[in-house]
Amino acid sequence: MDETTPVSPALDPAIAAQLRRNTQGLLPAVVQQYDSGEVLMLAWMDDEALRRTLTTGRATYWSRSRAEYWVKGATSGNFQAVKSVSLDCDGDTVLVKVDQSGPACHTGTHTCFDGRELPLGEE
Repeated sequence: MDETTPVSPALDPAIAAQLRRNTQGLLPAVVQQYDSGEVLMLAWMDDEALRRTLTTGRATYWSRSRAEYWVKGATSGNFQAVKSVSLDCDGDTVLVKVDQSGPACHTGTHTCFDGRELPLGEE
């Protein structure tokens, strides 16, 4: 890295110290519509994705399949405006409350869980 290469600030050390990441350095991010409470999707974040989300107000995730960061809506236009971010009691899951613009799922459905309910058996 030379003097002209910008260096992004790291995640606040006080926040980073609270996180319990998996072996790949990731946390699951449960994404919820802020006003209805509806669960929209599950994504993954590392420290940098969380930092970007907190500082820009745009939901940013780590794509495990593409091995790159992605801002929800950057290609589809279906952005997620972040309203709040919370850690669970163990620090191993992030809850991201958003105002979803358009469908949340890459398949075009409102949530990633639309039409995918599994049947419950009787015991």
